[in-house]
Amino acid sequence: MKCLFRIATVSGLVVATPALASSEPFFSLNNTHSVELLAFLLFVGLLIYLKVPQMLTKMLDERAAGIESDLNEARALREEARRVLADYERKQKEVTEHAEQIVEHAKAEAAAAAEQAKDDMKASIARRLQAAEDQITSAEASAIKEVRDSAVNVAIAAARQVLAGSMSAKDSGALIDSAISDVSTKLN
Repeated sequence: MKCLFRIATVSGLVVATPALASSEPFFSLNNTHSVELLAFLLFVGLLIYLKVPQMLTKMLDERAAGIESDLNEARALREEARRVLADYERKQKEVTEHAEQIVEHAKAEAAAAAEQAKDDMKASIARRLQAAEDQITSAEASAIKEVRDSAVNVAIAAARQVLAGSMSAKDSGALIDSAISDVSTKLN
């Protein structure tokens, strides 16, 4: 307040210098400069009396406080945005790492599945080869049996013809009896 009073006094003196230059008395109501100075000083005094400078100061302080509050809120929002960004980047990194782990795990599982399929295929081929070899062995055994049976039948037919031609009826009856007794002992 004292500062405003000093400013008003100094500005009044600066404005009053033309009044000092006039030839009329300084404080005469006929002197327009004196009246202007007096009106100005009264106006400044009225402003000071009505506490306009304090009101202006109070308004400026309130505005400064509002601006400071806005700045603090902006700082808080900026910090929150930084935290959210850092959290997002951290989560993105975690998701990326997790995705890489999933891909690696899937590759390992695919390789294991391919290896298992390869082993299963080898086992299947080995079983089929064994089954084919068994069928071949069985077919060979069957063919050998058929050849033996045919050879036996041919030998029997040949022996029958040879024996029928060289054997008498008495010898043939004895041979049949001997064969029947051999069969009965072999079946028991």
